[in-house]
Amino acid sequence: MDLKLPIVIIDELSDTIIKSTGLLDMASGEIGNVRYEDHDLEADGFPAHDEDYEFTSGLLTNGKKDVEFSITVDVMAARYSVTPSELLEIKSRAAKLFSAAPESAAPEKPAPKAKSAGRRPAR
Repeated sequence: MDLKLPIVIIDELSDTIIKSTGLLDMASGEIGNVRYEDHDLEADGFPAHDEDYEFTSGLLTNGKKDVEFSITVDVMAARYSVTPSELLEIKSRAAKLFSAAPESAAPEKPAPKAKSAGRRPAR
């Protein structure tokens, strides 16, 4: 299975939030293709190396619905991933998220019942 879903990565520091996007590999839990918003990795460094770093979370979105999850950070390799148990939970919650109809869709009205012609019910 080679399914990679786009996610938002949120690194939380004491006074700052650093957002980025990446691709979550639903088979391995590895997160790649990370692109930071308003954060220069070369100049500012990997967020988890900062002394004010607290934790990292992820967000998988479908329309107006979100699945939030914990992200594991390998500080030495400067990489993100999701644990196998967290990945299983994400798969379960994402299946419900993606199988649900979009919130903007109006519910369908049932078709009117056809009247039977010429026969009256027995009494």
